[in-house]
Amino acid sequence: MKEDTTREIILPTDVYVTEAAKRQGVADGVLRAIINPDKEVTTSLVLARENGEVDQFLAYRVQHNNTLGPFKGGIVFHPAVDIESMRSLASLNTWKAAVMNVPFGGAKGGIAVDPGTLSERENQKLTRKYVNAMQEVLGPSTDIPSSDIGTDERNMAWIFDQYSKIKGYSPAVVTGKPLHLHGSYGRDSAGGRGIAIAAREFLRKTLKSKLQGTTFAIQGFGKLGSWAAQYLADGGGRVIAVCSSETATFNEDGLDITALRAHLQTSPGALLAEFKGGQAISNDTSFLEMPCDILVPAAIAGTITGQIAERVQCGAVIEAGNGAITPEGDAVLQRRGIPVLPDVYAHGGFMVASFFEWTQNITNLRWEEDEVARKLDMHMVDAFKIISKIATDRRLTLRQAAYDVALQRITQADKNRGHA
Repeated sequence: MKEDTTREIILPTDVYVTEAAKRQGVADGVLRAIINPDKEVTTSLVLARENGEVDQFLAYRVQHNNTLGPFKGGIVFHPAVDIESMRSLASLNTWKAAVMNVPFGGAKGGIAVDPGTLSERENQKLTRKYVNAMQEVLGPSTDIPSSDIGTDERNMAWIFDQYSKIKGYSPAVVTGKPLHLHGSYGRDSAGGRGIAIAAREFLRKTLKSKLQGTTFAIQGFGKLGSWAAQYLADGGGRVIAVCSSETATFNEDGLDITALRAHLQTSPGALLAEFKGGQAISNDTSFLEMPCDILVPAAIAGTITGQIAERVQCGAVIEAGNGAITPEGDAVLQRRGIPVLPDVYAHGGFMVASFFEWTQNITNLRWEEDEVARKLDMHMVDAFKIISKIATDRRLTLRQAAYDVALQRITQADKNRGHA
């Protein structure tokens, strides 16, 4: 259930931060210091392949801002990885952590490689080489990576092991580890659970409605989208359509998400369109024009452009995928009176869950899944209360309010620490 992520990810985060800075009267020099990354590392990793060939891969780590706490961000294995995309995603993580009120700063890293071309042994060797190259900038109190596009709990276990060989036993150096190796209950599904909680609060406070019976169309059915669909359906929502990079399926009465996810797990090549509980439909941009109460773009950046925003037939949008709505699309939706729940909050479940895993590692404790779920719910609810109040009081969109909250927290912390 992996989503196509071949498009280069360059997010418009700086646009929204600059707008927030103007609203708050932040000085240009302070703004530049906040927008620009603190540190960037670029290196080259040489890998001896099993076929006897030798390949070289560019690797990166961008540390954006650590005013609120250690740098935090995933490690991406993808051919499109470059310094610009890592800068963009590192910046988003800074603001996401600030919005969610967790003590992290933003970072991002990766290797420009297609993991599908690597054997498991080659993948492990390359992961360990990355740790060797980045060992001086990583650390439990410095910079904590996590799994991301093209990486999973295996890579995180190898990172933990390699870093511990060099620096000593350090389970808190990375999150997204296997459960039996200092991982956390509920982390794998936290992004989707967070979206469902966000949807519930969005419906209740902004749309003056409730989750039960609300119709959803979810674009993107990878780990994030499929778990979001599951929790939305479990909460009484009616998921009428989902799509992946290959196909899409629709059921006006609501898809049986549990059965659909089971169908996709029957074989590696199983398709959404083959699900007997739904009707095959197009997965092109017309999917985004489907009439529904809430549209949930949960795949790649730049999905809802200005042109597409003119054509959507939804009552609201939950931006589950990072940068799924362009600034032009956001402006059109605002003009049309279609409320948007922004990625910097809606996608925050993963950041909070990473904080939970790191906290458990630091304290040598293990929380049960119901405790993780309860704490995640509390974080999501508390964050939305603040965003919603500021949006109402200042007559802002939820995106504008979220960036106002994040910028105010970081600038205040900078002052308290004597940086500004």
